[in-house]
Amino acid sequence: MWALVGRALAPWAAGARHAAASEPRAACRLFSAAELKEKPDMSRFPVEDIRNFSIIAHVDHGKSTLADRLLELTGTIDKTKKNKQVLDKLQVERERGITVKAQTASLFYSFGGKQYLLNLIDTPGHVDFSYEVSRSLSACQGVLLVVDANEGIQAQTVANFFLAFEAQLSVIPVINKIDLKNADPERVGKQIEKVFDIPSEECIKISAKLGTNVDSVLQAVIERIPPPKVHRENPLKALVFDSTFDQYRGVIANIALFDGVVSKGDKIVSAHTKKAYEVNEVGILNPNEQPTHKLYAGQVGFLIAGMKDVTEAQIGDTLYLHNHPVEPLPGFKSAKPMVFAGVYPIDQSEYNNLKSAIEKLTLNDSSVTVHRDSSLALGAGWRLGFLGLLHMEVFNQRLEQEYNASVILTTPTVPYKAVLSSAKLIKEYKEKEITIINPAQFPEKSKVTEYLEPVVLGTVITPTEYTGKIMALCQARRAIQKNMTFIDENRVMLKYLFPLNEIVVDFYDSLKSLSSGYASFDYEDAGYQTAELVKMDILLNGNMVEELVTVVHREKAYTVGKSICERLKESLPRQLYEIAIQAAVGSKVIARETVKAYRKNVLAKCYGGDITRKMKLLKRQSEGKKKLRKIGNIEIPKDAFIKVLKTQPNK
Repeated sequence: MWALVGRALAPWAAGARHAAASEPRAACRLFSAAELKEKPDMSRFPVEDIRNFSIIAHVDHGKSTLADRLLELTGTIDKTKKNKQVLDKLQVERERGITVKAQTASLFYSFGGKQYLLNLIDTPGHVDFSYEVSRSLSACQGVLLVVDANEGIQAQTVANFFLAFEAQLSVIPVINKIDLKNADPERVGKQIEKVFDIPSEECIKISAKLGTNVDSVLQAVIERIPPPKVHRENPLKALVFDSTFDQYRGVIANIALFDGVVSKGDKIVSAHTKKAYEVNEVGILNPNEQPTHKLYAGQVGFLIAGMKDVTEAQIGDTLYLHNHPVEPLPGFKSAKPMVFAGVYPIDQSEYNNLKSAIEKLTLNDSSVTVHRDSSLALGAGWRLGFLGLLHMEVFNQRLEQEYNASVILTTPTVPYKAVLSSAKLIKEYKEKEITIINPAQFPEKSKVTEYLEPVVLGTVITPTEYTGKIMALCQARRAIQKNMTFIDENRVMLKYLFPLNEIVVDFYDSLKSLSSGYASFDYEDAGYQTAELVKMDILLNGNMVEELVTVVHREKAYTVGKSICERLKESLPRQLYEIAIQAAVGSKVIARETVKAYRKNVLAKCYGGDITRKMKLLKRQSEGKKKLRKIGNIEIPKDAFIKVLKTQPNK
């Protein structure tokens, strides 16, 4: 049996021997194959030999590829050509080629006669998942800031740098993709020096794809990132920074230990729920789960403690030993949803299955907010809050792939606020300022002092030749320019204050098509501002359709109303009577389309003859249609709803 174990782990040992041989001063005791197969002794790593770091970058700058090379270099995984996105475990991540969930891996690396424990966290790069990045940074003391040698600094590079800067972490700039034909690492080094005030000599130039100079990244991590400041003799204090749900073992919590020790059999308490649990298993992620006897302060790993309910593992919670209460860690400020959409099962019989799928998925993705909702046409469902449009698409895709649940998603809306003037309404809502996430509940102008809409501070980084087109696009979206900075002679950084509802659906697509894909965009919350908002109703033969009610700016009411009416006209089946589709603001109709009725040719039998005979037949037919229209009730078919509710760019 041990021979089999030895053979299975030979590549790991070979990788470790290679790492030791490549460093002349390195002479240390590695974990043997048998020790790894059993349980590694984590007490062998004193606090000063631990480094916790994260990889941050803009989308597609090579974070996951660099993580693959670091895993290979430390012997954590075998060196094969199949190693692509090793840490991206979700199907949606592999299909789209993006990281959606931050992933943790513990690496053992020999350097300078010591063996170090390096805890690596690979983070997403898209603006919609910046909450994942800020959570991951709480478990780190430093970051690798990866920048593409071809594209240079992008919008999300700037945003992620400031997240790390605010958390007071050590930043190691890494210029990746130096093997590309058009790579210009010198220019990118100057950009980093100008924008982030980091000397260009400190930049490490690598090619993660080919593995060029990657070993110097690990050495920089050990030399430039400080060890965690923790105390092992103090009582246990652990931060839950991520969690996943396993059907058989319950909640698996990713924890960073700030004080003390935790081992199997310990009785721990959650500071948030005050519930006590017995620890069933602790370990490190290597990158798969590797159980250990104990975890010590300064280390990052996982913990399973029989939490069965999805609400028990709150991200940002502090865990401590029973009868040894500690001051809870500050945790995380809760993610603020930027986009709301209605989610309904295609068939109401699937409601309970969808409910349990959403509960489990929101444990994996705690930034989604859930409110119950119902609609006459679509039945019972939920109003979900997301951090952005890509976040919404990924959540929908994960529902389908991981839980086999198909859903109807309504048009995304943003949360508005209204300052009430009516004393009766203030008494009913128990507050003067209310937040509206469902347009159907938008209060009338007569009951409100003012409406407020959410605004964001957007950063656009673009080559200078596209500046004019992009400025025109921003002005068309009611944006106010705040700043304009030249990063170098070819790139410019624009800062605008945008109303959120103007960028949430199709702004990113328009920006990419205008700039031939070269511009990048990032935004952060900037509060609320007063706005001329109106509630627009859609009427079918005078009857309001609640699911199609939207809130729009007064200036845009006509164009949005016209577009919805046109889409409805294309989707609604014709009837025996005429259907009037109207967009109305209050009692004023601002746009109209008509679905013509099916008509029998009542003049077919008239060959010649007097005109009065023909008029009599046509009059009788129109009276019949009028009567039908009074008693006829239009029900919009579900597929027509889906066509209209699907997001479509403004025509």
